[in-house]
Amino acid sequence: MSRKKKEIILENIEIEAVAAEGKALARVDGAVLFVQFAVPGDIVDVRVTKKKKSYMEGCILRIVQPSPHRLEPFCSHFGLCGGCKWQPLPYEMQLQAKQRQVEDQLVRIGHLELPGLQPIVPAEKTVGYRNKLEFTFSSRRWIEAGEDPDSLSPEQRCGLGFHVGRFFDKVVDIRHCYLQEEPSDSIRLFIREYALKNGLEFFDIREHRGFLRNMIIRNNLKGDVMLIVCFYHEDAAARTALLDAVAGKFPMIRSLWYVINGKANDSIADQECILYKGEDAIYEQMEGLVFKIGPKSFYQTNSLQAYRLYCVAREFAALQGGETVYDLYTGTGTIAQFVSSRAAKVIGIEYVPEAIEDAKANARNNGITNCGFFAGDMKDILTGDFIAAHGRPDVVILDPPRAGIHPDVADVILEAEPRRIVYVSCNPASQARDLAILCRKYRITAVRPVDMFPHTHHVENVCALERVIR
Repeated sequence: MSRKKKEIILENIEIEAVAAEGKALARVDGAVLFVQFAVPGDIVDVRVTKKKKSYMEGCILRIVQPSPHRLEPFCSHFGLCGGCKWQPLPYEMQLQAKQRQVEDQLVRIGHLELPGLQPIVPAEKTVGYRNKLEFTFSSRRWIEAGEDPDSLSPEQRCGLGFHVGRFFDKVVDIRHCYLQEEPSDSIRLFIREYALKNGLEFFDIREHRGFLRNMIIRNNLKGDVMLIVCFYHEDAAARTALLDAVAGKFPMIRSLWYVINGKANDSIADQECILYKGEDAIYEQMEGLVFKIGPKSFYQTNSLQAYRLYCVAREFAALQGGETVYDLYTGTGTIAQFVSSRAAKVIGIEYVPEAIEDAKANARNNGITNCGFFAGDMKDILTGDFIAAHGRPDVVILDPPRAGIHPDVADVILEAEPRRIVYVSCNPASQARDLAILCRKYRITAVRPVDMFPHTHHVENVCALERVIR
């Protein structure tokens, strides 16, 4: 017979500081307590959800006395969809927390010697800043407080929105999202209502059945829209009717695609994207350069901040005009082309072949002739033979995925011994690990965080490294 654990309630706990991963921190009898959605200065009652020897985790049962800093969350879905967890935290405090987070992770994880961090670059827009959102269809939406599950029809159980944190099979039915400008909400709500009215089956994530699976909306600063609708299986008549209805309702959709994805996950990276109507891409501009964005293209999801991020990277590269630059994890070649006018030659390498094709097209369209782009796994392409064929780099720019760089890649960079390295990262923890390896031959000369994702704990960070002359 199992014995139910006794629930632990902690009363009148004062929140002291912002902690990692969007949580806040308090101390109780010498133990650290991490609390979701709390603000420094709050006095709260907390239900403990995890208890270890050195720390506890909990959730707020009651706000006894709100912090003078606490703001009312602006989104009705706050606390459910898993995004924008820092809505109650003033933006200036968010920036301060991100600055501390970067410094803490580089020093604590990487044990790195740092110069003083330059001030974090704040976001110009704190809402409506994303140029890409993905929404999931679900026949098992999250049932909200106050709803009677037994009284809901199958149609009323359907949702189109974001996954609930910690529940892979539950989706919050989003009514309004502040992350992306219109017509994002209008397109999503129209498709939702059309699907319900016409009996199109929402996807069952547990059972892997249904018709409508997920959808991706991309836009640019001009307001052009790309829509990608993903179906679990083909039904040509139903698919055509839906896509025609969307195209007729929203003429600003310049690029309309669909995908038939019958595999186990939602990623379209390995799927065929089929152009249904309109142009095959939308375009973003930056300092007179035009970048093509296709359905699979990687482009920073905050266009305005991408420009500021690249300006920091270019400044840290300190190019004089005669250098050979390697831009590793180049995506669609944005950084490579952004710095190309100040270098003799730029080599871009990226895993996704479609992104490299976009990079080549971008370079042609921009009249750039000193960039070469190569597709393949970084650790397989970036070898001594490759460097011998294309020239030893004077500067290496890194902008890898969250996991950071492969040890083999770090070894090749160390062997190549460029004068400078600029490391752009969306994950300071993996960046710290990689920098610890690179600092066998380099020293960090500049660090500057950039806030790409307001109201979240996520932060981009740029580090400049100089080779140590021995």
